[in-house]
Amino acid sequence: MPRSDDDRVLIDFRTSDDAGVYRWESGPALVQTVDFFTPIVDDPFVYGQIAAANALSDVYAMGGRPLTALAIAAFPADEPGDVVIRQIFLGGLDKLREAGVALLGGHTVRDQEIKFGYAVTGAVDPARVLANAGAQAGDALLLTKRLGTGLIATALKFGRATEHAIAAAIDSMTTLNRRAADVLIGAKPGIVHACTDVTGFGLIGHASEVAAASGCTIRIDPRRVPLLDGALTLGRKNLPGGGKTNESHFGGRVRTDSVIDSDLLAVLYDPQTSGGLFAAVAREGAAGLLQRMQSAGVEAVEIGEVRPSAPDGALIELCGIN
Repeated sequence: MPRSDDDRVLIDFRTSDDAGVYRWESGPALVQTVDFFTPIVDDPFVYGQIAAANALSDVYAMGGRPLTALAIAAFPADEPGDVVIRQIFLGGLDKLREAGVALLGGHTVRDQEIKFGYAVTGAVDPARVLANAGAQAGDALLLTKRLGTGLIATALKFGRATEHAIAAAIDSMTTLNRRAADVLIGAKPGIVHACTDVTGFGLIGHASEVAAASGCTIRIDPRRVPLLDGALTLGRKNLPGGGKTNESHFGGRVRTDSVIDSDLLAVLYDPQTSGGLFAAVAREGAAGLLQRMQSAGVEAVEIGEVRPSAPDGALIELCGIN
């Protein structure tokens, strides 16, 4: 795609960021994103909640504050019925209100498959945008949610997921990234160098985008990566199609220092819905950020570090870190 020649465009599609950023003549810049998907849980209210949390996450990942939303929906002509549709919209509205976001309207079309989500607009300080590009060698890598929602959602479809695993995944997917973002935004200037949220491309995919945009290599210690209860047990046999695509697309630039368990590797490629934030932060500020996140109720964990660009072109190194 040809790039925009408008110098007010600060971030667009070229760096695979979570949202676009557009600078006004004065004041905060505009952050815009859109996300919608098919149902991944049976409860329509919860589905709406997850769709909203997932769409809002892109604005949080940019260091922005979401302000308004427009609903995007597609429903078959003869189903699922007014009651179910209402519950989907009410679930989404529940999370929008929790985030302090105003629902302005939306657009609905007929389709053979249900789809729901939002276009979200927010504001961000143009001097404090958290983009994919910016990770620096020596940075610590923080992850704010556990992995495994894709595996559990796939297992749910086939009756293979336990009630405990399903509940853990739903709790994670309906949790806003607001508190984690507030801590990152509140850090001293120069501490947070890059940020993204972990969604459809999985941890390895989104980390690869950060590495490519920043001109570095991301080193992740698989032993430190937090997993949802039951995710590792479900493993590769429940890896959704998107996870297999992630492995095919990103795997060629992943290096390991030893054999990694196949089920654990599957979780690292697992496409997440409403996943956590993945941030590269200056080493001297990492401990303080982790402490503030944990005090705010965010289960943040340090899972690796940023390294200089690898001579062999690897974007991701999976190995133990002392």
